[in-house]
Amino acid sequence: MQSITDKIERRTTTDIVYESLYEAIVSLEILPGTKLSEADIAKKFEVSRQPVRDAFNRLEAQDLLLIRPQKATRVRSFSMERIGHARFVRLAVELEVVRAACQVWRPEYSKLLEDNLKRQKDVVSRKEAEEFHQLDYDFHRLICELSGNPLAFDTIQECKRKIDRLCVLSLGRESEAETLVRDHVALAKALADRDEAKASETIRRHLGRIDKTIEEVHAKHAKYFE
Repeated sequence: MQSITDKIERRTTTDIVYESLYEAIVSLEILPGTKLSEADIAKKFEVSRQPVRDAFNRLEAQDLLLIRPQKATRVRSFSMERIGHARFVRLAVELEVVRAACQVWRPEYSKLLEDNLKRQKDVVSRKEAEEFHQLDYDFHRLICELSGNPLAFDTIQECKRKIDRLCVLSLGRESEAETLVRDHVALAKALADRDEAKASETIRRHLGRIDKTIEEVHAKHAKYFE
């Protein structure tokens, strides 16, 4: 029987392997369709195959790996069907979040969004992409929390990750930051006014901006799609 210490050590090792592979896959350092070997990964990290197997299973659960019996494990290719589903689910959740937010919104909530928006504008003016992405993350998470639905953000992030990997293939994404900030400002105003129709319209427009990018990447990089 494994001791508690052994379980903790294995879990920690699994996390290290998982996090490293996750970053390599979502950044496209490891491209869609690439074969991955448990033995090779175990050798690279100087660990046994069990934590690698556990890490592979976690990545498969996130649609990042395709594991098939008696066949090579591969980095999962993009699927327009799965991307479309993620897009649909995220929109449905965000629409419900802003609807709920409009019903409970208070003036002090707007102050919290204003502080975030000020920082968004600052980092965009300095072209600090990573900082903007974090503030964008915080902005949507904050709205979920203020609406009384903090767990909704977990679903939003899960959907967002499935599309973000594809967006790495698009060279024009950084130029969209100013447009995204304007959307955020418009959404903050709609929430402050408790205008559910305007908030919903803004969310639809905001999330719809990704559609053109998805189509362009699909057309230019068909080899990475199922």
